[in-house]
Amino acid sequence: MAVFGLVSSVAGFIKVRYLIDKAIIDNMVFRCHYRLTSAVLFLCCVLVTANNLIGDPISCINDGAIPGHVINTYCWITYTFTLPGQHGRPVGTSVAHSGLGNEYNQERTYHSYYQWVPFMLFFQGLLFYMPHWIWKNWEEGRMRMISDGLRGNMTLSMEERKGRQSRLVRYLRESIRTHNSYSFGYFLCEALNFINVIGNIFFVDKFLGGAFLTYGSQVLKFSDMDQENRSDPMIEIFPRVTKCTFHKYGASGSIQKHDALCVLALNILNEKIYIFLWFWFIVLSILSGLAILYSAAIVMMPTTREAALKRRFRSADSKQIENLIRRIQIGDFLMIHLLGQNINVTSYCEVLLSLMADLSLRNTERSGDTPSAPSTLEMAPIYPEIGKYEKERAALRQEYEA
Repeated sequence: MAVFGLVSSVAGFIKVRYLIDKAIIDNMVFRCHYRLTSAVLFLCCVLVTANNLIGDPISCINDGAIPGHVINTYCWITYTFTLPGQHGRPVGTSVAHSGLGNEYNQERTYHSYYQWVPFMLFFQGLLFYMPHWIWKNWEEGRMRMISDGLRGNMTLSMEERKGRQSRLVRYLRESIRTHNSYSFGYFLCEALNFINVIGNIFFVDKFLGGAFLTYGSQVLKFSDMDQENRSDPMIEIFPRVTKCTFHKYGASGSIQKHDALCVLALNILNEKIYIFLWFWFIVLSILSGLAILYSAAIVMMPTTREAALKRRFRSADSKQIENLIRRIQIGDFLMIHLLGQNINVTSYCEVLLSLMADLSLRNTERSGDTPSAPSTLEMAPIYPEIGKYEKERAALRQEYEA
Protein backbone atom coordinates (compact mmCIF):
# COMPACT_ATOMS: atom_id res chain seq x y z
CA MET A 1 0.00 0.00 0.00
CA ALA A 2 2.86 2.34 0.78
CA VAL A 3 4.40 1.67 -2.63
CA PHE A 4 1.02 2.19 -4.31
CA GLY A 5 0.59 5.51 -2.48
CA LEU A 6 4.05 6.65 -3.50
CA VAL A 7 3.42 5.77 -7.15
CA SER A 8 0.07 7.57 -7.06
CA SER A 9 1.66 10.68 -5.61
CA VAL A 10 4.38 10.72 -8.22
CA ALA A 11 1.83 10.13 -10.99
CA GLY A 12 -0.32 12.97 -9.68
CA PHE A 13 2.66 15.30 -9.57
CA ILE A 14 3.64 14.40 -13.13
CA LYS A 15 0.07 14.90 -14.31
CA VAL A 16 -0.22 18.35 -12.71
CA ARG A 17 3.17 19.38 -14.02
CA TYR A 18 2.17 18.21 -17.48
CA LEU A 19 -1.09 20.17 -17.43
CA ILE A 20 0.61 23.38 -16.32
CA ASP A 21 3.99 23.36 -18.03
CA LYS A 22 3.60 21.23 -21.15
CA ALA A 23 2.45 23.01 -24.29
CA ILE A 24 0.74 21.00 -27.05
CA ILE A 25 2.47 21.67 -30.36
CA ASP A 26 1.06 18.87 -32.54
CA ASN A 27 -1.97 16.65 -33.12
CA MET A 28 -2.99 13.22 -31.86
CA VAL A 29 -1.55 11.28 -34.81
CA PHE A 30 1.77 13.10 -34.42
CA ARG A 31 1.89 12.10 -30.75
CA CYS A 32 1.17 8.45 -31.64
CA HIS A 33 4.55 8.39 -33.39
CA TYR A 34 6.90 9.80 -30.78
CA ARG A 35 5.02 8.92 -27.60
CA LEU A 36 3.16 5.68 -28.16
CA THR A 37 5.23 3.98 -30.87
CA SER A 38 8.61 4.99 -29.46
CA ALA A 39 7.55 3.88 -25.98
CA VAL A 40 6.37 0.49 -27.30
CA LEU A 41 9.60 -0.06 -29.23
CA PHE A 42 11.79 0.89 -26.25
CA LEU A 43 9.72 -1.38 -23.99
CA CYS A 44 10.11 -4.30 -26.41
CA CYS A 45 13.86 -3.60 -26.53
CA VAL A 46 14.04 -3.82 -22.74
CA LEU A 47 12.04 -7.08 -22.67
CA VAL A 48 14.20 -8.77 -25.30
CA THR A 49 17.41 -7.55 -23.67
CA ALA A 50 16.28 -8.73 -20.23
CA ASN A 51 15.41 -12.13 -21.66
CA ASN A 52 18.87 -12.36 -23.22
CA LEU A 53 20.60 -11.41 -19.97
CA ILE A 54 18.48 -13.34 -17.47
CA GLY A 55 17.38 -16.41 -19.44
CA ASP A 56 19.02 -18.63 -22.04
CA PRO A 57 18.20 -17.21 -25.48
CA ILE A 58 19.58 -20.35 -27.18
CA SER A 59 20.14 -23.92 -26.00
CA CYS A 60 21.79 -26.45 -28.32
CA ILE A 61 22.17 -30.22 -28.06
CA ASN A 62 24.73 -32.32 -29.93
CA ASP A 63 26.39 -35.73 -29.80
CA GLY A 64 28.45 -34.74 -26.76
CA ALA A 65 31.71 -34.19 -28.64
CA ILE A 66 31.47 -30.43 -28.06
CA PRO A 67 30.81 -28.77 -24.66
CA GLY A 68 27.36 -27.27 -24.35
CA HIS A 69 28.46 -23.72 -23.64
CA VAL A 70 30.78 -23.79 -26.67
CA ILE A 71 28.11 -24.87 -29.14
CA ASN A 72 25.61 -22.44 -27.60
CA THR A 73 27.99 -19.50 -27.97
CA TYR A 74 29.02 -20.51 -31.48
CA CYS A 75 25.48 -20.92 -32.81
CA TRP A 76 24.38 -17.66 -31.17
CA ILE A 77 27.14 -15.48 -32.62
CA THR A 78 27.04 -17.05 -36.11
CA TYR A 79 23.71 -18.32 -37.41
CA THR A 80 21.31 -21.24 -37.46
CA PHE A 81 19.19 -22.52 -40.32
CA THR A 82 15.97 -24.32 -41.22
CA LEU A 83 14.75 -26.09 -44.35
CA PRO A 84 11.74 -24.31 -45.91
CA GLY A 85 10.68 -27.46 -47.75
CA GLN A 86 10.16 -29.29 -44.45
CA HIS A 87 7.55 -26.90 -43.04
CA GLY A 88 4.02 -28.23 -42.84
CA ARG A 89 5.03 -31.89 -42.72
CA PRO A 90 3.83 -34.12 -39.85
CA VAL A 91 6.05 -33.64 -36.83
CA GLY A 92 7.23 -36.87 -35.20
CA THR A 93 6.68 -39.05 -38.26
CA SER A 94 8.14 -37.24 -41.28
CA VAL A 95 10.26 -34.61 -39.52
CA ALA A 96 11.65 -34.15 -36.02
CA HIS A 97 10.52 -30.53 -35.88
CA SER A 98 8.90 -28.12 -38.29
CA GLY A 99 11.51 -26.98 -40.77
CA LEU A 100 14.00 -29.73 -39.93
CA GLY A 101 14.55 -32.92 -41.90
CA ASN A 102 16.80 -34.54 -44.46
CA GLU A 103 19.26 -31.92 -45.68
CA TYR A 104 20.13 -33.66 -48.93
CA ASN A 105 19.65 -31.22 -51.82
CA GLN A 106 17.46 -28.94 -49.67
CA GLU A 107 17.31 -25.17 -49.74
CA ARG A 108 18.31 -23.53 -46.46
CA THR A 109 16.98 -20.45 -44.74
CA TYR A 110 19.58 -18.89 -42.45
CA HIS A 111 18.58 -17.08 -39.27
CA SER A 112 20.98 -14.59 -37.75
CA TYR A 113 18.60 -11.72 -36.95
CA TYR A 114 17.89 -12.77 -33.34
CA GLN A 115 21.15 -11.33 -31.99
CA TRP A 116 20.32 -7.93 -33.53
CA VAL A 117 16.66 -7.64 -32.45
CA PRO A 118 17.30 -5.43 -29.35
CA PHE A 119 19.49 -3.03 -31.33
CA MET A 120 16.94 -2.93 -34.15
CA LEU A 121 14.06 -2.10 -31.79
CA PHE A 122 16.06 0.63 -30.07
CA PHE A 123 17.05 2.16 -33.41
CA GLN A 124 13.43 2.12 -34.58
CA GLY A 125 12.37 3.90 -31.39
CA LEU A 126 14.88 6.65 -32.18
CA LEU A 127 13.58 6.91 -35.75
CA PHE A 128 10.02 7.43 -34.57
CA TYR A 129 11.14 10.12 -32.12
CA MET A 130 13.27 11.99 -34.67
CA PRO A 131 10.47 14.00 -36.45
CA HIS A 132 9.25 15.26 -33.07
CA TRP A 133 12.79 16.26 -32.11
CA ILE A 134 13.15 18.21 -35.38
CA TRP A 135 9.79 19.94 -34.94
CA LYS A 136 10.47 20.74 -31.27
CA ASN A 137 13.73 22.47 -32.19
CA TRP A 138 12.07 24.23 -35.13
CA GLU A 139 9.20 25.43 -32.94
CA GLU A 140 11.66 26.76 -30.29
CA GLY A 141 9.08 26.80 -27.51
CA ARG A 142 7.04 29.57 -29.13
CA MET A 143 3.66 28.09 -28.22
CA ARG A 144 4.74 27.61 -24.62
CA MET A 145 5.87 31.23 -24.35
CA ILE A 146 2.74 32.84 -25.81
CA SER A 147 0.37 30.63 -23.79
CA ASP A 148 2.30 30.98 -20.55
CA GLY A 149 -0.06 31.39 -17.61
CA LEU A 150 -3.15 30.40 -19.60
CA ARG A 151 -2.52 26.65 -19.88
CA GLY A 152 -3.78 23.93 -17.58
CA ASN A 153 -6.04 24.37 -14.58
CA MET A 154 -4.40 27.48 -13.12
CA THR A 155 -6.80 29.77 -11.26
CA LEU A 156 -6.17 33.42 -12.13
CA SER A 157 -7.92 36.58 -11.12
CA MET A 158 -9.98 38.37 -13.74
CA GLU A 159 -7.50 41.25 -13.98
CA GLU A 160 -4.48 38.96 -14.38
CA ARG A 161 -6.23 36.81 -16.96
CA LYS A 162 -7.25 39.88 -18.98
CA GLY A 163 -3.70 41.19 -18.86
CA ARG A 164 -2.21 37.98 -20.19
CA GLN A 165 -4.89 37.75 -22.86
CA SER A 166 -4.17 41.30 -24.00
CA ARG A 167 -0.46 40.50 -24.29
CA LEU A 168 -1.32 37.42 -26.33
CA VAL A 169 -3.61 39.42 -28.63
CA ARG A 170 -0.93 42.06 -29.08
CA TYR A 171 1.59 39.39 -30.09
CA LEU A 172 -0.80 37.82 -32.60
CA ARG A 173 -1.65 41.22 -34.08
CA GLU A 174 1.94 42.42 -34.38
CA SER A 175 3.28 39.11 -35.73
CA ILE A 176 0.51 38.45 -38.23
CA ARG A 177 1.66 37.09 -41.62
CA THR A 178 5.05 36.07 -40.20
CA HIS A 179 4.35 32.43 -39.27
CA ASN A 180 4.59 30.71 -42.66
CA SER A 181 7.99 29.21 -41.84
CA TYR A 182 6.43 27.91 -38.60
CA SER A 183 3.73 26.06 -40.53
CA PHE A 184 6.24 24.81 -43.11
CA GLY A 185 8.27 23.12 -40.37
CA TYR A 186 5.16 21.50 -38.91
CA PHE A 187 3.88 20.11 -42.22
CA LEU A 188 7.40 18.95 -43.12
CA CYS A 189 7.70 16.94 -39.88
CA GLU A 190 4.20 15.56 -40.40
CA ALA A 191 5.31 14.27 -43.80
CA LEU A 192 8.45 12.83 -42.17
CA ASN A 193 6.21 10.83 -39.83
CA PHE A 194 4.46 9.23 -42.78
CA ILE A 195 7.71 8.54 -44.63
CA ASN A 196 9.21 7.09 -41.44
CA VAL A 197 6.45 4.57 -40.77
CA ILE A 198 6.40 3.39 -44.40
CA GLY A 199 10.20 3.18 -44.38
CA ASN A 200 10.14 1.16 -41.15
CA ILE A 201 7.85 -1.43 -42.73
CA PHE A 202 10.33 -2.05 -45.55
CA PHE A 203 13.25 -1.75 -43.15
CA VAL A 204 11.91 -4.56 -40.93
CA ASP A 205 11.05 -6.60 -44.02
CA LYS A 206 14.67 -6.39 -45.15
CA PHE A 207 15.84 -7.22 -41.62
CA LEU A 208 13.69 -10.39 -41.50
CA GLY A 209 14.73 -11.57 -44.95
CA GLY A 210 11.70 -10.33 -46.89
CA ALA A 211 9.11 -12.01 -44.67
CA PHE A 212 7.56 -9.02 -42.85
CA LEU A 213 5.39 -7.49 -45.60
CA THR A 214 3.03 -10.48 -45.68
CA TYR A 215 3.59 -11.62 -42.09
CA GLY A 216 0.33 -10.37 -40.62
CA SER A 217 -1.81 -11.44 -43.56
CA GLN A 218 -0.31 -14.94 -43.44
CA VAL A 219 -1.08 -15.19 -39.72
CA LEU A 220 -4.70 -14.20 -40.38
CA LYS A 221 -4.92 -16.69 -43.23
CA PHE A 222 -3.40 -19.38 -41.01
CA SER A 223 -6.12 -18.96 -38.39
CA ASP A 224 -8.81 -19.73 -41.02
CA MET A 225 -7.16 -22.90 -42.37
CA ASP A 226 -7.95 -26.47 -41.40
CA GLN A 227 -5.98 -27.84 -38.48
CA GLU A 228 -4.47 -30.66 -40.55
CA ASN A 229 -3.47 -28.70 -43.66
CA ARG A 230 -1.77 -25.62 -42.34
CA SER A 231 1.72 -24.42 -41.52
CA ASP A 232 2.24 -21.76 -38.87
CA PRO A 233 3.90 -18.73 -40.54
CA MET A 234 5.18 -17.53 -37.16
CA ILE A 235 7.21 -20.74 -36.82
CA GLU A 236 8.52 -20.35 -40.37
CA ILE A 237 9.77 -16.81 -39.73
CA PHE A 238 10.61 -17.23 -36.04
CA PRO A 239 11.45 -20.95 -35.66
CA ARG A 240 11.55 -22.41 -32.16
CA VAL A 241 13.98 -25.21 -33.13
CA THR A 242 16.75 -24.73 -35.69
CA LYS A 243 19.87 -26.53 -36.82
CA CYS A 244 23.50 -25.49 -36.46
CA THR A 245 26.65 -27.02 -37.95
CA PHE A 246 29.99 -26.93 -36.13
CA HIS A 247 33.26 -27.98 -37.76
CA LYS A 248 36.40 -28.93 -35.88
CA TYR A 249 39.61 -30.88 -36.41
CA GLY A 250 39.73 -34.52 -35.39
CA ALA A 251 42.61 -36.49 -33.89
CA SER A 252 44.10 -37.21 -37.32
CA GLY A 253 43.78 -33.63 -38.50
CA SER A 254 40.70 -34.27 -40.63
CA ILE A 255 37.74 -31.88 -40.46
CA GLN A 256 34.81 -33.27 -38.54
CA LYS A 257 31.25 -32.06 -38.89
CA HIS A 258 28.93 -31.91 -35.90
CA ASP A 259 25.23 -31.07 -36.17
CA ALA A 260 23.31 -29.55 -33.31
CA LEU A 261 19.64 -28.82 -32.68
CA CYS A 262 19.12 -25.40 -31.11
CA VAL A 263 16.07 -24.27 -29.19
CA LEU A 264 15.46 -20.52 -29.67
CA ALA A 265 13.21 -19.70 -26.73
CA LEU A 266 13.63 -16.01 -27.52
CA ASN A 267 11.58 -16.40 -30.70
CA ILE A 268 8.45 -17.00 -28.63
CA LEU A 269 8.73 -13.34 -27.63
CA ASN A 270 9.98 -12.09 -31.01
CA GLU A 271 7.04 -13.51 -32.94
CA LYS A 272 4.55 -11.73 -30.65
CA ILE A 273 6.44 -8.45 -30.87
CA TYR A 274 6.58 -8.39 -34.65
CA ILE A 275 2.99 -9.49 -35.22
CA PHE A 276 1.92 -6.57 -33.04
CA LEU A 277 4.26 -4.21 -34.89
CA TRP A 278 2.87 -5.38 -38.25
CA PHE A 279 -0.70 -4.46 -37.35
CA TRP A 280 0.33 -1.26 -35.55
CA PHE A 281 2.48 -0.02 -38.47
CA ILE A 282 -0.43 -0.62 -40.86
CA VAL A 283 -2.84 1.33 -38.64
CA LEU A 284 -0.31 4.10 -38.03
CA SER A 285 0.50 4.47 -41.73
CA ILE A 286 -3.21 4.82 -42.55
CA LEU A 287 -3.70 7.42 -39.80
CA SER A 288 -0.59 9.32 -40.94
CA GLY A 289 -1.78 9.31 -44.55
CA LEU A 290 -5.18 10.67 -43.50
CA ALA A 291 -3.45 13.34 -41.40
CA ILE A 292 -1.44 14.46 -44.43
CA LEU A 293 -4.60 14.63 -46.56
CA TYR A 294 -6.28 16.71 -43.87
CA SER A 295 -3.28 19.05 -43.70
CA ALA A 296 -3.33 19.39 -47.50
CA ALA A 297 -7.01 20.34 -47.32
CA ILE A 298 -6.18 22.89 -44.60
CA VAL A 299 -3.50 24.47 -46.80
CA MET A 300 -5.45 24.52 -50.07
CA MET A 301 -9.07 25.07 -48.95
CA PRO A 302 -10.03 28.07 -46.79
CA THR A 303 -13.41 26.46 -46.08
CA THR A 304 -11.62 23.62 -44.29
CA ARG A 305 -9.82 26.13 -42.09
CA GLU A 306 -13.15 27.78 -41.31
CA ALA A 307 -14.70 24.45 -40.33
CA ALA A 308 -11.70 23.61 -38.11
CA LEU A 309 -11.92 26.98 -36.38
CA LYS A 310 -15.67 26.70 -35.81
CA ARG A 311 -15.25 23.55 -33.74
CA ARG A 312 -13.36 25.50 -31.08
CA PHE A 313 -14.49 29.08 -31.65
CA ARG A 314 -18.23 28.64 -31.16
CA SER A 315 -19.10 32.10 -29.94
CA ALA A 316 -18.50 33.68 -33.38
CA ASP A 317 -20.78 33.45 -36.40
CA SER A 318 -19.78 32.16 -39.81
CA LYS A 319 -19.24 35.65 -41.25
CA GLN A 320 -16.78 36.63 -38.52
CA ILE A 321 -14.80 33.43 -38.95
CA GLU A 322 -14.76 33.88 -42.73
CA ASN A 323 -13.41 37.43 -42.36
CA LEU A 324 -10.73 36.26 -39.92
CA ILE A 325 -9.58 33.43 -42.23
CA ARG A 326 -9.43 35.89 -45.14
CA ARG A 327 -7.11 38.24 -43.24
CA ILE A 328 -4.59 35.68 -41.96
CA GLN A 329 -2.24 33.27 -43.69
CA ILE A 330 -1.80 29.53 -43.19
CA GLY A 331 0.99 30.05 -40.65
CA ASP A 332 -1.21 32.33 -38.56
CA PHE A 333 -4.03 29.79 -38.73
CA LEU A 334 -1.76 27.01 -37.46
CA MET A 335 -0.64 29.22 -34.59
CA ILE A 336 -4.27 30.00 -33.68
CA HIS A 337 -5.29 26.35 -34.08
CA LEU A 338 -2.54 25.08 -31.76
CA LEU A 339 -3.35 27.87 -29.33
CA GLY A 340 -6.87 26.46 -29.04
CA GLN A 341 -5.43 23.16 -27.79
CA ASN A 342 -3.46 24.85 -25.00
CA ILE A 343 -5.92 27.28 -23.38
CA ASN A 344 -9.50 26.83 -22.26
CA VAL A 345 -12.46 27.63 -24.49
CA THR A 346 -13.43 30.83 -22.66
CA SER A 347 -9.98 32.40 -22.92
CA TYR A 348 -9.62 31.20 -26.50
CA CYS A 349 -12.89 32.84 -27.60
CA GLU A 350 -12.05 36.09 -25.82
CA VAL A 351 -8.60 36.20 -27.43
CA LEU A 352 -9.99 35.66 -30.94
CA LEU A 353 -12.78 38.19 -30.48
CA SER A 354 -10.23 40.78 -29.37
CA LEU A 355 -7.97 39.88 -32.29
CA MET A 356 -10.82 40.26 -34.80
CA ALA A 357 -11.76 43.61 -33.28
CA ASP A 358 -8.18 44.86 -33.55
CA LEU A 359 -7.85 43.67 -37.15
CA SER A 360 -11.16 45.31 -38.10
CA LEU A 361 -10.10 48.59 -36.44
CA ARG A 362 -6.78 48.54 -38.24
CA ASN A 363 -8.49 47.99 -41.60
CA THR A 364 -10.93 50.82 -40.85
CA GLU A 365 -8.09 53.20 -39.99
CA ARG A 366 -6.24 52.27 -43.13
CA SER A 367 -9.30 52.84 -45.29
CA GLY A 368 -9.97 56.18 -43.54
CA ASP A 369 -6.43 57.40 -44.07
CA THR A 370 -6.51 56.71 -47.80
CA PRO A 371 -6.50 60.12 -49.59
CA SER A 372 -9.18 60.85 -52.20
CA ALA A 373 -8.37 62.16 -55.65
CA PRO A 374 -7.85 65.98 -55.58
CA SER A 375 -10.20 68.20 -57.56
CA THR A 376 -9.11 70.58 -60.29
CA LEU A 377 -9.43 73.65 -58.05
CA GLU A 378 -7.25 71.98 -55.38
CA MET A 379 -4.57 71.28 -57.95
CA ALA A 380 -4.68 74.80 -59.48
CA PRO A 381 -2.27 76.46 -56.99
CA ILE A 382 0.18 73.61 -57.50
CA TYR A 383 -0.07 73.56 -61.29
CA PRO A 384 -0.69 77.13 -62.66
CA GLU A 385 -1.32 75.74 -66.15
CA ILE A 386 -4.53 74.17 -64.88
CA GLY A 387 -5.82 77.56 -63.65
CA LYS A 388 -4.83 79.26 -66.90
CA TYR A 389 -6.62 76.63 -68.90
CA GLU A 390 -9.79 77.10 -66.85
CA LYS A 391 -9.77 80.89 -67.45
CA GLU A 392 -9.30 80.50 -71.20
CA ARG A 393 -12.12 77.97 -71.39
CA ALA A 394 -14.46 80.35 -69.46
CA ALA A 395 -13.61 83.24 -71.83
CA LEU A 396 -14.34 81.13 -74.90
CA ARG A 397 -17.68 80.05 -73.41
CA GLN A 398 -18.68 83.73 -72.88
CA GLU A 399 -17.73 84.71 -76.46
CA TYR A 400 -19.74 81.79 -77.81
CA GLU A 401 -22.80 82.74 -75.79
CA ALA A 402 -22.55 86.39 -76.93
